[in-house]
Parts: sequence; C-alpha cells; structure tokens
Amino acid sequence: MDGEQYFQRGFGLRQEIGPALRADYHSRIVDRIKEAGHQLVVGDLTFLLAREFGFCYGVDRAVEYAYETRRRFPDRTIYLTGEIIHNPHVNARLRDMGIRFLREPGGGGPGLDAVRGGDVVILPAFGVTVQDLSLLRARGCILVDTTCGSVLNVWKNVDRFSASGFTALIHGKFTHEETRATASRTTQYMGGRYLVVRDREEARLVCDYIRRGGDEKVFLERFREACSPGFDPGLDLGHLGLANQTTMLSSESLEIQEMIRQALAARYGEADLSARFRAFDTICSATQDRQDAVIDLLRRSPDLVVVIGGYNSSNTTHLAALASRNVPSYHIEDASCIDAGAIRHKPYGSAAEIRTAAWLAAGPRRVGLTAGASTPNNKIGEVIAAIAALRGALEILAG
Repeated sequence: MDGEQYFQRGFGLRQEIGPALRADYHSRIVDRIKEAGHQLVVGDLTFLLAREFGFCYGVDRAVEYAYETRRRFPDRTIYLTGEIIHNPHVNARLRDMGIRFLREPGGGGPGLDAVRGGDVVILPAFGVTVQDLSLLRARGCILVDTTCGSVLNVWKNVDRFSASGFTALIHGKFTHEETRATASRTTQYMGGRYLVVRDREEARLVCDYIRRGGDEKVFLERFREACSPGFDPGLDLGHLGLANQTTMLSSESLEIQEMIRQALAARYGEADLSARFRAFDTICSATQDRQDAVIDLLRRSPDLVVVIGGYNSSNTTHLAALASRNVPSYHIEDASCIDAGAIRHKPYGSAAEIRTAAWLAAGPRRVGLTAGASTPNNKIGEVIAAIAALRGALEILAG
C-alpha cells in the first residue's frame, strides 16, 4: 500500500503521548515492589511479585500506537477492528478517547462496512485475517498496523508451509483473533490447508487418524469450525507444518509437536519424516518468560497466587493454569473482584466466575502475584492495595 495510507512504525509521537500513558497505566506500588527485589513485607503479608509480568513489548507498542494515532488524527473517525489487546480497562480507555470498535467482544458492532475512505483503522496486536485486510485496503482507509512481531513470525512460517504444500497444523483456539488471522494466511496459496487443535486431547485424535485412518465424517464434524473448507484428513494430514498461537502453554505445544512427529513416523517411517513434518517454536518470548517466571515464583513458596488479567486473555489463563498446579490460585480481572467477604475469580478451565470466601487465611501469608502480558501496571497495583486493605495495612503499603 501507499506509505501515506499504511503505517506500521508509529508516528514518532512517543514524547507527546508519554504523560498520558503514565497517567493511565503507571503504578508507584508496582515500582516499589520491583525496587525491593520483587518482594515486599506489608504487615503480616509478604507480597511476591513474579520477575516477568504485565505488559510485554508487543502490547506496549500496540497501545502506544493507538495513543499516537489519536493524536496524529485528532479530527478523523478512528476505528479498531476489535479489541486491541485482551484487557477490558485498556479497551475502555480507548473508547473514552473516541476510538470506535468495528466488532465488539460479545458480538455486534457496525462491522467493516462502516469504514469509509479517509477513515483511520487500527489493526490490533493479534493481526487481522487476509480477507479483512483486503477489504479494508479496498475501502481506501488509512491503516495503522500494530500486529505484534511475534505474530508476524508465525505468519512467515505458515506462509512457507502453505507455499510448499504442507497443511498448517496450528496449536491454538480457533475462536481467537490471532489464530483466525494465522489460519487465513493459508488461503493465499493454491491448495492451502489448515487445522487448529486446542489441546492434547484434540491432538491425540489427529494422531490416531494419521496412524490408522478413521471415519472421515466423524473427524470433520469434530473439527468443523477448526479446519479449512474442503479439508480431507486422508490427504491433508500427510504433510504437516506445526505453528502455535503465540500465547499458548509452551510445554503443551512441545508435547503436541512430539505427538505429531511420532504419529507421522509410525505411519510413514522415520526415513520419510523430514519430507512430511516441519516444526518451529513460535511461542513468543514474552509469553515464555512469563510462564517461566510463574514456575520460579512457585519456588519462592507462596501460600497462594493471584493472577491478574482479562478472562479472555489466553496468555493470562495459561499463567493461571501453571500456578494452580501447586497452590491455591485465583485468576481475577481487577481489584473490584476483591472485597471483605470473598474473592470473585475464574478457575482455570471454568466457563464462569465463582466467589470464594476465606481465601486469605489469618496470620502471616505469602501472596504470589503475576499478570498477563495485556495487564497494565496500575491494575496490578490496585490489586495489591486491595489485598493490603483487607489487613488494614494500606497505609503501610503507601508509606
């Protein structure tokens, strides 16, 4: 596209928007705990903060570009194709700035047809599908692309798979914006195919079909929303290139990779494996760092762990999954989930939020804390303050 219609590197307005970003997302409490070595004693509570947490580079960049866009085009209609990241507070702030959402998380929104020539459209950190990008280009709008570099890296691998006749097998959630965008890359190539597997269970079904074949109708019914149109498991599972939604659980992605490798080797032989199987580690480094930091946090012997971030944030839910293996863990969206009587949280794997009383036992407690890559520091600080307030220690924390 014309350079005046497509922007991928921001507008050089970082200094101008810096005060607004700090006002909206900075936390003195988080700064204080980091300066104290990620551990702070407040009354009879010891807060243990993960060494990697919160906004990653890609999220920081996307939010910064959105703020720059508003400043660069003060009089234009500005749209986001959908949530810029999976954090309700950040998205609400962008709405407050007059940025409109073409698609809302629960459905609805005016859709891409609302866009007119001269409007500004921000593409989120997850990226958009090939089809959506083509439509927006045809509208003649100004595009501000905040797609994360880690996502672009996945796309390069999927492009290579598709160009060489391999089916892209994607470990991800087919309803997630990033995975839909990644899968759409295959449509640019003659015969391009994709299949999305969510977890080990679904990968096991794929492996069984590779090894022994099976009922095609049953297979396609199971994956009807997670495979490309016209998918033929008898043919399209013979050459597979693996990729990941960048925010999946790394250990599970590696396990699925090995499962698929073994299935293809069993069916076609080790000698033929290199011609039928390709895999690259496409979990983003920030996701991996935050997952590793939770494992390290658990070694510091917390009595419980609070995980902060949007319930629809994939990377946050996987932090909750890791933490819940060892100690009582509570995934909350923000400080409003904490009151004197209980904590509202969403257990890993649960479809609904629940309320748990007596979650913070009396006496000295070591409280582990982490946050997803889309959670701003101010929301983390507010949670710490809310927990301290339960013990009447807010003044000590603020001192």
